[in-house]
Amino acid sequence: MNLNLTDKNAVVCGSTQGLGRATAVELALLGANVTLVARNEASLQETLKTLDTSSGQKHGYFVADFSNPESVKSGINQHLVANPTVHILINNTGGPAGGAIIDANLEDFTQTFSNHLLCNHILVQACVGGMKSAGFGRIINIISTSVKQPITGLGVSNTIRGAVAAWGKTLANELGGFGITVNNVLPGYTKTARLDAVVGTRAKNSGVSTEQMEQVLQSDIPAGRFGEAHEFGAAAAFLCTPAAAYINGINLPVDGGRLGSL
Repeated sequence: MNLNLTDKNAVVCGSTQGLGRATAVELALLGANVTLVARNEASLQETLKTLDTSSGQKHGYFVADFSNPESVKSGINQHLVANPTVHILINNTGGPAGGAIIDANLEDFTQTFSNHLLCNHILVQACVGGMKSAGFGRIINIISTSVKQPITGLGVSNTIRGAVAAWGKTLANELGGFGITVNNVLPGYTKTARLDAVVGTRAKNSGVSTEQMEQVLQSDIPAGRFGEAHEFGAAAAFLCTPAAAYINGINLPVDGGRLGSL
């Protein structure tokens, strides 16, 4: 099985914490040159130190704020001047605040749509030319299991994540003939700051402790536990390898079996 990503260049968004960071670490372990992207330069510098360099990789970063699409466009365009070919693009940014969809403001939808879909689109448009020239491309969208089964209390997120999933599937159809795959990876309950926030909100709303709420959520998971970030990162990284060349346009849940759908 060919899992070797030596000489492949990866751009990983939202890579200073959680699932993005875990994916960046796994890609580096497989030999890729990893460029980290986030808005906090100090965190980017700290994360950079954790990436494997045993295959002689050259890692780097650029700063971009996904609440500002122009910041993302400027960042990727500057990166491409020195690094014209991006083989692997990991689209990922933080989710919106929770809440019932009926209480959401119009601005909540438009800002989240911009943060996720529009910024993803900017990055793909910038990188796809190099992928076509190389005859190799991997685009991974880190979304949510809500694209298969909406999550209670995450109304805006459920809505926009579904839009990103459909966008990704459409891209997969258009780009598959160029050796480029586009897949959506759907994290379940994984130990990250995002999960801590969701558990805390649900516990408060239900009048129970966070420990009790964790037990409630874990009771729906056949694996009987929350996932680890590195487990998610390994799944996302596999889809970026040559071995995954014929996997295209899928929604891959990494959720311990929690989803009730096939």
